[in-house]
Amino acid sequence: MRVTGSDLNVYPPMSTQLESLGIELIQGYDPSQLQPAPDLVVVGNAMSRGNPCVEYVLDKGLKYCSGPEWLKNYILAERWVLAVAGTHGKTTTASMLAWILEDNGMQPGYLIGGVPRNFTGSARLGASPFFVVEADEYDSAFFDKRSKFVHYQPRTLVINNLEFDHADIFDNLAAIEKQFHHLLRIVPSTGRVITPSDNSAIQQVLNLGCWSELEQTGEGKNWQWQALASDFSCLKILLDGAEQGVLNWSLIGQHNAENALMAIAAARHVGVLPSLAISSLEKFKPPKRRLELLAERGGIRLFDDFAHHPSAIRSTLAGLRAQVGSKRIIAILEARSNTMKMGVHQQNLAESLQQADSVLLYQPDPKNQYIANTAAQLAQAQVLSNIDEIVQVVANTMSDGDQILVMSNGGFEGIHAKLKALLQS
Repeated sequence: MRVTGSDLNVYPPMSTQLESLGIELIQGYDPSQLQPAPDLVVVGNAMSRGNPCVEYVLDKGLKYCSGPEWLKNYILAERWVLAVAGTHGKTTTASMLAWILEDNGMQPGYLIGGVPRNFTGSARLGASPFFVVEADEYDSAFFDKRSKFVHYQPRTLVINNLEFDHADIFDNLAAIEKQFHHLLRIVPSTGRVITPSDNSAIQQVLNLGCWSELEQTGEGKNWQWQALASDFSCLKILLDGAEQGVLNWSLIGQHNAENALMAIAAARHVGVLPSLAISSLEKFKPPKRRLELLAERGGIRLFDDFAHHPSAIRSTLAGLRAQVGSKRIIAILEARSNTMKMGVHQQNLAESLQQADSVLLYQPDPKNQYIANTAAQLAQAQVLSNIDEIVQVVANTMSDGDQILVMSNGGFEGIHAKLKALLQS
């Protein structure tokens, strides 16, 4: 079997992972890559009419499908699917859940939209009925505007959180809630839905109908955590008021405490005792680009974080602040997601960055007033128009003990390598 793929601006870690699997990466969309005709073309949701490969597929009548449809038909049929959905935290929680099952001998299959470091790749078939999938609400393809997750048919469903995002395809939060309602409609009555109890948007979805077992986290609900350390690196886990164990682990931040509780609850649905799940998470390594330590020298640490939403930025900075105390945090942000570029999060972004002592905002497009408006709300912020300027500011101001946090959901034009070289020089 020969598998190839094409895209623009492919960058690590996903590009290197695909190459290590022997999958040929083709830069750009020259239709010649579709000659001779492949048996099947899987069309990503970034493709649209007018793309040369899309037009060639349609003109030549080639067999094609969306990625989620392919997954449903060829991988998930007759599997026990454990799906992790929500606005943020999906990659980390799905990685936790897959690792818990793996560490307890269940050999799950999985598909995760990142690189989980407890495994050798972001996907595998597995050797049991169980399959963990990161369930995204983004649309499936240019010919299928349903959310990807409606193809996955989960028996165990986690909804981490629900906020407005993806403003390029959703008009408002109600439009996203409707897609989550469609997701709940396909969970069987013998299935289980696991949600937090304090999220108003999730509660709105549940009010539209839930036909499955429901477990919830939060005060007075089935599952609770109690932080035994200010940075959330030590947690007491409770189920129906009874202590299940204490989790001492390497992760920090309230968002990861919430992710852990969801993963423990989901694993219990397929037979893993909470005490065993807690032991597994003590060996858990967060996926790449989730507050990943890239370099350390002279007490200065450089982190990479896949930031795309103010809530996640706020929680990550709060966890880091609790861990490092009064040490200076330098936050470097590329507002790269479509929603951020559209300025939808303008009211919340400045507030989410308050925990940083210095904020460097990347604004390559001078017409993007969203970034300038954010900087105007932060006394510690400055706007810079190219990567080398940012690196130079860091070089001129960094001192022992600084925590440098790079936040972007893209390649950020290679800034990580430049900052790493700066620290090592």
